[in-house]
Amino acid sequence: MKRLLCILSAACLMTQAPAWAQQNINQEKQVITSPVVKNDRTVTFTLRAPNAQEVLISGDWMKGQRFAPMVKGENGLWTYTTEALPSDVYIYSYTVDGTRIIDPNTVFQCRDVNSLFSLFYIDGEYGDYYQVQDVPHGSVNRVWYHSDRLKSDRRMTIYTPAGYEDSKDSYPVLYLLHGSGGDEEAWITLGSVARIMDNLIAEGKAKPMIVVMPNGNPSKQAAPGETRDNLAYTPAMSNTFVGYKDGSYEESFHEIIDYVEGHYRVKADKAHRAIAGLSMGGFHSLQISANYPIFDYVGLFSPGISGLADYKVDLYENLDEKLTKLKNDGIKLYWIGIGTDDFLYKDVADYRKKLDALDFPYTYKESDKGHVWTNWRKYLLEFVQLMNKE
Repeated sequence: MKRLLCILSAACLMTQAPAWAQQNINQEKQVITSPVVKNDRTVTFTLRAPNAQEVLISGDWMKGQRFAPMVKGENGLWTYTTEALPSDVYIYSYTVDGTRIIDPNTVFQCRDVNSLFSLFYIDGEYGDYYQVQDVPHGSVNRVWYHSDRLKSDRRMTIYTPAGYEDSKDSYPVLYLLHGSGGDEEAWITLGSVARIMDNLIAEGKAKPMIVVMPNGNPSKQAAPGETRDNLAYTPAMSNTFVGYKDGSYEESFHEIIDYVEGHYRVKADKAHRAIAGLSMGGFHSLQISANYPIFDYVGLFSPGISGLADYKVDLYENLDEKLTKLKNDGIKLYWIGIGTDDFLYKDVADYRKKLDALDFPYTYKESDKGHVWTNWRKYLLEFVQLMNKE
């Protein structure tokens, strides 16, 4: 009788298995292919919304407009086709009768601050660097360190180049900082850091290096869903968080360096240490490098230095004197990039005048477009190729 009960129980489990073994087993079969990237580099989007009155598309390739109308055709299908696009990675979303959605016809998406976007690539010059290629791949880890200054455990993302685990070599380090609204996930997702580094290193255009991407929000431990707040954490621009540009992050930065140099095989000297960041991270990179001149390579990508003199923080005082000392001590690369349409363009121009008055050597890159990831990825591509060329 026992044996019969066991057989019956096993049979019941087997018949029930498909119901719980795979949660999404009854998903709808995909019948729409969207987006479609054509050989002429135009892209066609298709969305089924038979009952919608208006469907708009918004994408970061658009110039002078935020939305474009999609055209309704047969079977409730709405379509839109772009002009020919330069090689890059692009993000987009739809608005259906006032409700914003991502594309249900693709699984490729990313988060920027508190919004999700769908994405696609245009192959070629830049787009190829942002995609996975048939080259040796590095590793990406999320690690936690403790900050006495900020009184919390904190999370950061660290890229190690291909072969790191099996090698005894030591490597240069790039500390790469995110902008306002970002966190330790921003550069690795929106910035395509691992793919950029894998591809540049494989081509011999960059030396193998470790890239450290910390969370730059002093009052936040980590990215949304990874903190003790769990789902109560709503992403927002960093100026809404406690600790924004009060000097505490810069003062705590040595704890990040101490952790990295204590847990990774790095060349722990000025000649092999770099710091760079975008927007708010550019501001942090400027202040950290000026107050702690232990970096031979500094990159300011569209640095958020508006109202630089308005922050009455001891750490931010006497910048001219600190820059003069930095110049006299010697620095291999001080790199600045900004888009001509960036709202920070004038602030960066004013900062360059300060550097010129101090006879401070720097490299300047001016690109088109504004305060956007398409510029920051390109800046990273250029910056890392200039590091450690000795």
